[in-house]
Amino acid sequence: MHPTGAAVPLNCPGRRCLPQARWAAWVALATGLWLALAPTAAGAATPEATAAAASAPAGPGSAVAESALSGAGQRIYERTRPRLLQVRTLLKTQDSQSSVGSGFLVDESGLLVTNYHVVSQYALQPSRHRLVYATVDGHQGALELLAFDVVHDLALLRPADPAPLAGRGAVALRPADEPLPRGARIFSLGNPLDVGFAVAEGTYNGPVERSFLETLFFGGSLSGGMSGGPALDDQGRLIGVNVAARRDGEQVSFLVPAAPVRDLIGRGRGATPVTTPAWAEVTRQLLAHESRLTDRFIALPWRSAGHPRYAIPVPQEQFMRCWGRGSPQAVRGLQYERSDCAMDSRIFVSGSLLTGHLSVRHEAYDGSKLGALRFAERYSASFRNEFMGIDERHRTAPRCVERSVDRDGLPLRAVVCLRAYKKLQGLHDLSVLVATLDGSEAGVQGRFDARGVSLASAQRLTAHYLDGFAWSTPKNDLR
Repeated sequence: MHPTGAAVPLNCPGRRCLPQARWAAWVALATGLWLALAPTAAGAATPEATAAAASAPAGPGSAVAESALSGAGQRIYERTRPRLLQVRTLLKTQDSQSSVGSGFLVDESGLLVTNYHVVSQYALQPSRHRLVYATVDGHQGALELLAFDVVHDLALLRPADPAPLAGRGAVALRPADEPLPRGARIFSLGNPLDVGFAVAEGTYNGPVERSFLETLFFGGSLSGGMSGGPALDDQGRLIGVNVAARRDGEQVSFLVPAAPVRDLIGRGRGATPVTTPAWAEVTRQLLAHESRLTDRFIALPWRSAGHPRYAIPVPQEQFMRCWGRGSPQAVRGLQYERSDCAMDSRIFVSGSLLTGHLSVRHEAYDGSKLGALRFAERYSASFRNEFMGIDERHRTAPRCVERSVDRDGLPLRAVVCLRAYKKLQGLHDLSVLVATLDGSEAGVQGRFDARGVSLASAQRLTAHYLDGFAWSTPKNDLR
């Protein structure tokens, strides 16, 4: 998922020339997979502070109010403590752990939920890894993977021997018809950085804006190893599952909502444990996701870029964010204005593979200060400089076609490239590069990228992108 993300570990790999300080650098919270933020778990209140909070009025920000909140965190932790687990992925032949996350019991039989990215190594290479749990009170045992939701970054597991987890209860899910108000206090639990189970207090800030996949904004600190742990309301009911945090901000963390957790439990409860590499099921889920994403994206009309000569495809910002920049006007030489739009969310497949997202960008060039010859050289070099990828571990080398396209008299040069996924059969990365060819001292170049789409979706997206280029006014009015 995720942001994005998301998010999902939702950093932005491979995005070049973008304003780095403005883009989300999302961090998956499984230690051993991703770098972590510094932990900020709230300390437990003393009995004296709790008693004072119960007997005296507390104003916002007062020491008494903070003690009351810490007392609530202590109560939530003690109630949930028997249902918390650490989830470890170990090498099959030894006890060395390759990733560590958190989890929680969701029924009396010992079913538990964590993030998919916590157990992804086992899901994709079960012959090399095994899964184990550890409880707060020191019990350990083997785990079986029943089902997962790669899009929402969730996994459902059960103990190979249910006896040690019997009678511990389950974390209840907050009813869907009881929405939580913004600013409500919530409590995130897990095992940060493998140093011990902890509770982190924070605030609920509603769904993340402009996210394709619903993700909840948790105003608190999450650390590596807390992935898959529960985030609870003041009654100990599940609001969401810890999944990611921003590295470029403070107290900006993210949760998977409870709704997909409920769905996963329903479909996975009686499933046969996963014992062979799950690439086919990952592919099936990604194909369903890309189909929904393509339909929604194509249904949205392009926005105007405001260019005086050309209509340039700029996406709506319902689930994308756009940033713009330009060259200083005082600089002599080639002038340009640039727009970069991308989804925050990414779908985590493995530690080296994120997919399931779109990006759109363009540069509008003015070479009137250069002259026609120098402009043509610079304009052509910019087009040739685009990188389309290479043959690597997860994807094939790009196969490209180049065509001249006429858009109602507007001549375009278009290059379309596809890279196939080697283990996700039927999925491709699409890149479309376009340049206008009518101007001797001005022009526009654009690029559209779709990660993890079917061939049919790639064809639809290519046509949709090319249709976004046109004259901004009738051609005769410009000449």
